[in-house]
Amino acid sequence: MTHILITKADGEQVPFDPTKLEHSLQLAGAASTARARILLHITQELKEGMRTEDIYHHAFDLLQKDEPAPIAARYSTKRAVFALGPSGFPFEQFLAEILRAHGWKAQTGVALTGRCAPHEVDVLAEKEGRRIGVEAKFHNEPGGKTDIKDALYVKARYDDLREAPEASSRVAQGWLVTNTRFTRNAIRYAQCSGLALIGWDYPRTRGLLTLIEEARVHPLTCLTTLSEGEKHRLLERKIVLCKDVLTPHILEEFGVRPDKIPKVTEEARLLCGTQ
Repeated sequence: MTHILITKADGEQVPFDPTKLEHSLQLAGAASTARARILLHITQELKEGMRTEDIYHHAFDLLQKDEPAPIAARYSTKRAVFALGPSGFPFEQFLAEILRAHGWKAQTGVALTGRCAPHEVDVLAEKEGRRIGVEAKFHNEPGGKTDIKDALYVKARYDDLREAPEASSRVAQGWLVTNTRFTRNAIRYAQCSGLALIGWDYPRTRGLLTLIEEARVHPLTCLTTLSEGEKHRLLERKIVLCKDVLTPHILEEFGVRPDKIPKVTEEARLLCGTQ
């Protein structure tokens, strides 16, 4: 089975690795029996060249059918972040919420003036006297990668802000954060230049998924009990977290049926770890 090649979102073909799928299911909270059953199903259905997207949908459908709702929702986190698009603005709000959950004070869309030029910072955050600026690089599709051009651009911007004449515009460091991955050259340049990178699974132990899971700040687009239209209406009103829909009147305001609201709030409560 390990010799079967599957096709990643960027078109690259790699051998199917069942341990990666099992790890994703484990992170979502699936029990060992459920993981074994899903792995068996996937391996029986596996075909040469099968897309990773199709494997994901197979596993998600099985989780949604047989496991408690929060497990399927948690498994869908990566796709749920893609669903924050098509613009990058909800993603910026989401990053600010993640930073707040980790003890930072954060604002979005802040205008600052550097030594040479004005800049709009996607997320400005401060913690224990340290001030950082975050550039949010949002991709709508899994195959998109953030490359060295983005790293060069962000490094230049935050070098300019670090030398700002006014203290109110100065930042100590720039962060480049994406919901997918970085190219090797982008990583090499960032390591050499001191630019901080955060991707979906980069750095290995402090990537975006880890930060989300640690703080339990899942996007509302994870919720399997909301329709796509309902999610879109909530995002338009800058409601981006599952915990934001725990108040029933918010759901009522956006047209969610009264008989559906208890299911939505229960899934949100379990997903976010709220008692």
